[in-house]
Amino acid sequence: MTLFILGLVVFFGAHLWTAFARGSRQELIKNLGAGAYKGLYSLIAIAGFALIIIGWRSADAAILYVSPAWLKHVAYLFMLIALILLAAAYLPKGKIAAAAKHPMLAAVKFWAFGHLLVNGEVRSVILFGSFLAFGVIDRIAVKKRDEPTPAPGPAMNDVIAVVVGAAVWAAVYFFLHPYIAGVSLRP
Repeated sequence: MTLFILGLVVFFGAHLWTAFARGSRQELIKNLGAGAYKGLYSLIAIAGFALIIIGWRSADAAILYVSPAWLKHVAYLFMLIALILLAAAYLPKGKIAAAAKHPMLAAVKFWAFGHLLVNGEVRSVILFGSFLAFGVIDRIAVKKRDEPTPAPGPAMNDVIAVVVGAAVWAAVYFFLHPYIAGVSLRP
């Protein structure tokens, strides 16, 4: 459990530092250069993520709660929404991205909450709860920075986001989830 928790602390520590230590972050970028800063930040985040993965197997898998079977369908819907939001975050901006204001963080929150609905073991609650808490905290930090929301582009950008998000959802549901998480979603 130690490596798992250490990984969460390193991963989210790096992310939250960039959210709240704006002055220190800019000073570090100035001193190191943008490329070196991004490289160092990426290495720290990857190290944290690797510790999470390595520590997962030894983390506490005791069951805290068992969800009713129908909640898996709600989780599937939340995942579809999350993947559409994720696509909207990285594709040319449309009304979805503008409405979400920060579609990547909204995607993280839908992903985490959907997984919390159906994964009641201790390590899952800690993992997905950490991602959900991070999404909420970082969204508050973004809101406090009062960054302007870009004007939405044409509706076709939203169509593309929905198609890409749905295609990724289908790929994960039908093929990829066993490779990503070691669990098949289909009966």
